[in-house]
Amino acid sequence: MAATEHQLMISVGLIEKDVNGDTLWVWCYPSVDSGLRHVLLSKCCLSQNTKDFHTFVFGQFKRTWYYISTVEVQEPTALKKVTHFSIAVTAKDFNPEKYAALSRILCRTYGKYGSPVKMLEAYITVFTKGVCQSDENGSFLIKDYDARKAYLAGSIKDVVAQFGMEMIILYTALMLKKRIVVHHPRIEALLEFTRVLPALTWHRKDWSILHPYVHLTDTELEDLKKCSGYVAGFVDPEVGNRADLFDVFVNLPDGVIAMSPTAKESMSMGKLHKEIGLLILQSAEDAEKSDHQVIKDISVKTKELVTNLMSLADQCEDSKLTLESLKQHHFPPATENFLFHLAAAEQLLRL
Repeated sequence: MAATEHQLMISVGLIEKDVNGDTLWVWCYPSVDSGLRHVLLSKCCLSQNTKDFHTFVFGQFKRTWYYISTVEVQEPTALKKVTHFSIAVTAKDFNPEKYAALSRILCRTYGKYGSPVKMLEAYITVFTKGVCQSDENGSFLIKDYDARKAYLAGSIKDVVAQFGMEMIILYTALMLKKRIVVHHPRIEALLEFTRVLPALTWHRKDWSILHPYVHLTDTELEDLKKCSGYVAGFVDPEVGNRADLFDVFVNLPDGVIAMSPTAKESMSMGKLHKEIGLLILQSAEDAEKSDHQVIKDISVKTKELVTNLMSLADQCEDSKLTLESLKQHHFPPATENFLFHLAAAEQLLRL
């Protein structure tokens, strides 16, 4: 285990809902700034004016990942005036399964003792040793949760089954580092779908583009707009009217993918796109293949594309492509257009 692997955690916070229906941020370690605290409270289902109860949600704000577990207080308990509470863990890495498992232990510990002290002991043990063992509250080993497992946890086959050949739109948008916005009114469906999409560009292994749970607030949108390309999830249907936020809009309940007019030029489709689309479709529809194998098939094709692009760049001055140098190869217009924008995304373009 890398020396810093268990030190990717940044903080732990506690939110309580009392018998009067008030939701309060009551404790944290070591500290959480007011901006992040406000976002965490807004993501916690206890502070929302709905009866929806979400046991676990996760997201990203200002390059900090947050993982929030919420439980209803069960008897016997030391918590006498609290009906529900949430544990919010922040960290530098994307790993929902890891932090859900850790949060379950922290929740059980707090529910039993009613004091943050025992919970803090467990947190610090994990932070310093990467392990927390308890007969009554369960065991947790950080080394059981590597990043690759988190990247492969979703089902690419489910996504392809829903959208078929339209997957090429999502693939192209991700390859070109475009802005993808996904809407679904149910947060669980949103988290499940959005976390899969970065796997379509496996060669980058970049989940920092994922913002699976965003609200239409100035603070969060300002943070999102700092990213050149992203996959962002929204439960508010109003996001469909915010053309300033996306190049591609995915309406999950209706199963519809739409491109914004401004993105259509750079994302024009041709023979190459059809080939890749068919490859994705055929691989995903193969009952013998696992999700991992489908991602590998897509990755092999992507690497072939990028390698060919790099070999074209190597023929140019400073190993950087220009539109003029691409035109010399007489590619079909849609292929030339795609390779030009892909070169920009892969930093192979001379500016």
